[in-house]
Amino acid sequence: MTEHDSNRQAEPPLLQGEALVKTYPDGDVKALRGVSLAVNAREFVAITGPSGCGKSTLLHLLGGLDRPTSGTVRYKGTPLSQLDLDRYRACEVGFVFQAFHLIPTLTALENVQIPMFPGGRPRAQRPRVARRLLEEVGLPHRIGHGPRSLSIGERQRVAIARALANEPALLLADEPTGNLDSLAQQEILDLLARLRSERSISLLMITHSPEVAAAADRVVRMKDGRILSP
Repeated sequence: MTEHDSNRQAEPPLLQGEALVKTYPDGDVKALRGVSLAVNAREFVAITGPSGCGKSTLLHLLGGLDRPTSGTVRYKGTPLSQLDLDRYRACEVGFVFQAFHLIPTLTALENVQIPMFPGGRPRAQRPRVARRLLEEVGLPHRIGHGPRSLSIGERQRVAIARALANEPALLLADEPTGNLDSLAQQEILDLLARLRSERSISLLMITHSPEVAAAADRVVRMKDGRILSP
């Protein structure tokens, strides 16, 4: 074991879900059945499994987008129930989705600024920070373009830049390469790996791609609302 691995194991988890259960209101669907998962600082964890196994539900609970029926999510040791969830979602976690969720009437530069409003960044700083982030993801020439004029890969790069707007410690990504061809998939994967290294952030990613999962530090497999392997 290297000194780096030893130090990382000594750190408390950055994000931790404990015995998470999620039952939807009609009571017929139990999406999660006692799932526990920890993500360490600077770790890349991939979650795989068949459609409908609870992957996205788990990501939503960990990101504070939904609440568990029972169980606890902790961020840096503190339950999310004790945190300001709006601030947690805006400042501590960055979200990247398969569908991008860019606003079509806004430019790339404007889309990247959206998370900065609840984050409290001064108005004068927002365009400058957004421009720097778009340069960081390789799109300095597309800042004035709307999503409809961007390629699918470029839209995902804008979404990644937006996720980094408030310098989060953690990125939660739900199939971020799912709509991309193999070349664009590898480019996005390389970009995320570089950003994770440069910014010392953690990455929790849902993926169906064996190639993407193989790049992770750890792979968690799910089935029928449970984790099959740690």
